[in-house]
Amino acid sequence: MSILRGFIFGDVFDTGVLDDRARELVTVTVLACLQTLTQLKAHTAAALHVGVKPIEIREAVYQLAPFIGFPRTLNAVATINEAFRAQGIELPLPDQGTVTDADRYARGFAEQEPLYGDEIKANLADLPEPFNEALPRFLTEFCFGDFYTRGGLSLAQRELLVLCALATIGDTSAQLGPHARACIEVGRSTAYVIAAWSTASLHRLPRAVAAIRAVKSL
Repeated sequence: MSILRGFIFGDVFDTGVLDDRARELVTVTVLACLQTLTQLKAHTAAALHVGVKPIEIREAVYQLAPFIGFPRTLNAVATINEAFRAQGIELPLPDQGTVTDADRYARGFAEQEPLYGDEIKANLADLPEPFNEALPRFLTEFCFGDFYTRGGLSLAQRELLVLCALATIGDTSAQLGPHARACIEVGRSTAYVIAAWSTASLHRLPRAVAAIRAVKSL
């Protein structure tokens, strides 16, 4: 515990440009990815204590579904809800959805295209039908239409937390560069991104260091 406290709160939390709110949102994201649910409950309470809004915590967890799958996301949702109830927060929280089945593709593409263009669609164009059209559409509708259009988090927050999720779960090197560039495109500095990954490194150091090396030239 002495080593843990010294490293987390004395070393990492004292280095870089993130405030406590951002660090706790990053930590909630990483712990949800790792399914370390006891620690996720504790850091949900810590996030609330430093001023993170319940909606922000919930949205940070919700948007992990495309990356860690629905079962793990639902585990994390149940855990943060326990922490909310313990703090006397009334559930359910207000709905933040803004799209319908009819417009989720168009709205998702409007979020995706300025940051990523059509590189994913072009990369999957040689797949056999119908997957050459279906898979890029699924990504646009699901990742961007269903989640990036929601309220509760800014675009800059969403990009940073997705980037931390990608660094945590590993085997995502192809996505790290584009998402790091997107983070910078929406206003985050390289120093801010590295500070976020340094916080993530508390829980999975080798992968966070590998992610930092992948984008240190940005």
